[in-house]
Amino acid sequence: MAYASSADADMLYLTRFRTTDPIVFLKKPGERGTIVVSQMEYERGVRESTAAVMTRADAGLPEILKEEKDRTRAYARMIAGLSPGKILVPPQFPLGLARELEQFHPVVVDRGTVAARRAVKRTEEVREIRKVLLAAEAAVSMAIRMIARAKVTGGILHRDGKPLTSEAVRQEMHMLLLSRGCRAQDTIVACGPDSAVPHLRGEGPLREGEPIIIDLFPRDEVSGYCADLSRTVVKGEPDTKVGEMYRAVRDAKRLAAARAKPGVEGAALHQAVVEFFAEQGFESNTRGFIHSLGHGIGLEVHEDPSLGPGGGPLAAGNVFTLEPGLYYPEVGGVRLEDMVLLTPRGCTLLSKLGERLGV
Repeated sequence: MAYASSADADMLYLTRFRTTDPIVFLKKPGERGTIVVSQMEYERGVRESTAAVMTRADAGLPEILKEEKDRTRAYARMIAGLSPGKILVPPQFPLGLARELEQFHPVVVDRGTVAARRAVKRTEEVREIRKVLLAAEAAVSMAIRMIARAKVTGGILHRDGKPLTSEAVRQEMHMLLLSRGCRAQDTIVACGPDSAVPHLRGEGPLREGEPIIIDLFPRDEVSGYCADLSRTVVKGEPDTKVGEMYRAVRDAKRLAAARAKPGVEGAALHQAVVEFFAEQGFESNTRGFIHSLGHGIGLEVHEDPSLGPGGGPLAAGNVFTLEPGLYYPEVGGVRLEDMVLLTPRGCTLLSKLGERLGV
């Protein structure tokens, strides 16, 4: 691998070294691996990385650059000089660098080795995820309080005499997260018809009697681990259908949690929720339940395992979301999302935030 670990979860997982500078990671079977860094990153690398550390000068890059002015080709020569033979690279490996490496050694694309390792979380990883989740819960709780305490004038929620908007709620959530060492982007605070579009961020004043989906997926600035949490609330009296949707979504999530066991396929859990919704009178695919049941989460918000139509067997140590939802443009959407840890006996709920529709 040869790129910034801050932008690549596989690199961060393998090296435990977060940097915006391009680095190279090399590992032979049975060894802990070595990172090649700039001189300015050497001391920090020694302190923080789980891999051995060498500089680009140690790897011979300055001498290669005297002969080779194309930097990509020079990097390939440096890597090839440190590698005895066939080189295994991830699917996201830079194509140009791979082509240059092929001039020296065979290049083979990895088909999920690192992703499979990342999907089974170690104890310390679960601890880091719990830390981010606590911050997410605090932010979502604050957002719900803002909505619950808002005054209603002309069907519009107000705070301090001004309309309470999606943007205002989102800003307050992000400020709280920053105070806890986390950042979030594209946070969803979507009301009414906007809530029927699963990933629409939402904008403008929040309204009485309409579903408001709050979906937050922050990342810890130090560890890089993520959390994901959603709640749906209504200020005032919800529409009858929204209430029915809410109960069906809540029960679907509980059904999935009860059936999740090591060896059960993510696709089977997804299908169980599809069938449950059908029994409750709600369709799937193009209306109603239009996305996967859930996804793995760790150094990325979306990673293995998948709890969608193509999801394979789950394993003890997986951390994933359960997030069934129902979406109808005429009334809005309802989504409830929690994070769980799969143990040999079944699901352990990581999320502790309560659920209630009316606030």
